[in-house]
Amino acid sequence: MADIHPAFDWQAVARCILVSRTMDDLEEAELYPQGLVPYQFSARGHELGQVLISQLLDQPMDAASVYYRSRPFMLGAGLTIEEAFACGMARVGSVSAGRDVGVVFNMPRRGRATVLPMAGDVGSQYTPAIGWAQAIQYRVRRLGETAAASSMVVIFGGDGSVATNGFWSALTMATTLRLPVLFVIEDNGYAISVRKHLQTPGGNIAENLAAFQNLRIWQGSGTAPAGTANLVAEAVNYVRQWAGPALLRLEVPRLSGHSGHDNQAYKPAELLQAEWAQDPLPALRDYLVPACLPPAGWEALVADVQAEVAAARDAALQQPQPDTANITRHVWHDDADPAGVGGLAAEGIVLPAGDPTPQVSDPRRINLVEAIRRTLDSELATNPRLVVFGEDVGEKGGVHIATMALQARHGEERVFDTSLSEEGIIGRAVGLALAGLMPAPEIQFRKYADPATEQLNNCGTLRWRTANRFAAPIVVRVAGGFGRKVGDPWHSVTSEVTFAHAVGWRVAFPSNAEDAVGLLRAALRGNDPTIFFEHRAQMDAAWARRPYPGDAYVVPFGQARFVSRGSALTVVTWGAMVERCELAARELDAGIEVLDLRTIVPWDKEAVLASVRKTSKCLIVHEDIGLGGFGAEIAATIAQEAFMDLDGPVERLAAPPVPVPFNYALMNAVVPGVAEIRQRMADLLAF
Repeated sequence: MADIHPAFDWQAVARCILVSRTMDDLEEAELYPQGLVPYQFSARGHELGQVLISQLLDQPMDAASVYYRSRPFMLGAGLTIEEAFACGMARVGSVSAGRDVGVVFNMPRRGRATVLPMAGDVGSQYTPAIGWAQAIQYRVRRLGETAAASSMVVIFGGDGSVATNGFWSALTMATTLRLPVLFVIEDNGYAISVRKHLQTPGGNIAENLAAFQNLRIWQGSGTAPAGTANLVAEAVNYVRQWAGPALLRLEVPRLSGHSGHDNQAYKPAELLQAEWAQDPLPALRDYLVPACLPPAGWEALVADVQAEVAAARDAALQQPQPDTANITRHVWHDDADPAGVGGLAAEGIVLPAGDPTPQVSDPRRINLVEAIRRTLDSELATNPRLVVFGEDVGEKGGVHIATMALQARHGEERVFDTSLSEEGIIGRAVGLALAGLMPAPEIQFRKYADPATEQLNNCGTLRWRTANRFAAPIVVRVAGGFGRKVGDPWHSVTSEVTFAHAVGWRVAFPSNAEDAVGLLRAALRGNDPTIFFEHRAQMDAAWARRPYPGDAYVVPFGQARFVSRGSALTVVTWGAMVERCELAARELDAGIEVLDLRTIVPWDKEAVLASVRKTSKCLIVHEDIGLGGFGAEIAATIAQEAFMDLDGPVERLAAPPVPVPFNYALMNAVVPGVAEIRQRMADLLAF
């Protein structure tokens, strides 16, 4: 008995591992071959470290970020056996209500760790966990929630995942900020069939990181009960003291293929035999019998688990299929049914609704950058959970000076610089939002958002994929578009249609300072992920200047603004093209109605259709390339819903399918100009 590690409930450990192993057996032998489990990912060989760690994560804000081989941890953290089967079967009782792959887990806290919503992308589990860890410290230090003072985050990953952007970005953030994070790398030697020395030089990430600053490292067997228990207990205790992040590398065998269809033919027979010799289950039995259990007690436990698992399988098979009528539910926040975890609404926090009527106290016209800065300043004062961050947003005040002096006014924990990783910026924002904060990250230029595509897409679908268990409302400020005097392929991208096509994202595209204030405030007080586009050409444009409309001013999303009224032609546009369309319409003076959409998702379809039904003609103008641009969505809607009202073709004016050039003359040849817009207006008027 003296050799048994006292920090763990070993009978519960044994039960959990036996459950996991029995489930793998049933799925591999019956459910996968019968097609009842479309994707099967076995955890056989990986169980011991996961289950031990699950028992130690019992503090209020403890969280875990898992991957597709983490079902043993999920069972240890509170997932029921029936739920686990239902996940693989895609039944209504799964953690995603059948919407996501069975091993893509999430779980609100059930006395142990909150399991952060994972995604199917390898390495995507790392940076959101960093955001949660930073939020723990923020809630303790800024919000005074001392109960969370010893909470921590564990991130699980395989040896293949240490080659990903997400791992290195998370490692940088965890070590530079000394966050309470434990990286657990389950090293089975293979990423599907790719051997680990092709993922990591030398094949051992722990040895390679030995000189990494602010990182404590443990490594050893993940299959020997006594040794694994010591490693786990030491690593968790170290991180829980907020001494800094740590990495625990556990050597484990992958005793089944990568997934159900993988027969491991790429492994030699002697390796397979050696791996089975490292099976943690017989080692666990030898460790517990007779010290904790008599031989008969172990056999009784095995029989009991087999009966329990079989009953859970049968119960899951009786669960109904998800209702197809609900397939579009939970894309967006619903005030009557907020998500269980994530954002302010989940914690019952309601910000002021705001006022759609401007309250101008100073007639001075300010530019769009100052409008954004004043709005951020006001919202930081209103909402103590708002945090603003990105590359250069702190002391410098942002490359566009939109955050100038905000750090000095609100502190480095609320307005702060980040490492140069857009994947890390957005992933961190997701974790901060899941932990109840309102993150407002800045991406310096639209093109720079490309490395964050994975995290952006996953954030937008998160509420839907978890069937409203979780949500991550964040507001991503991103600049782009051509400049007044310069363009280029890297800083002048708009491509707003990319965001419009990403499920679950609201997209704002203000053309002037007043709308920027109202839309940004609406986004920061909202409950859905939002892209807030700041156009470079409008940042200091005289046309875009407006008086500051007050600290309560909001612009509801989906309401277009009528720039001019008329009955001869409808022009639909947004962003920097609004100014050019207004100037062109003014020169013609022919009853042209110009609509500034202001938001792309949602867009004001009703206003556009009503205008087209009045004028019978429509021109859509945007600076993004025409091929697949958002104007096509508008044109298709008009053709479908107002075809009989048309008295001419629905025309689009957009950029040709080339990047924005650096040369000024070339740039002006690509971006629609006033003269070109005016001519297309005249042609339609004369049609």
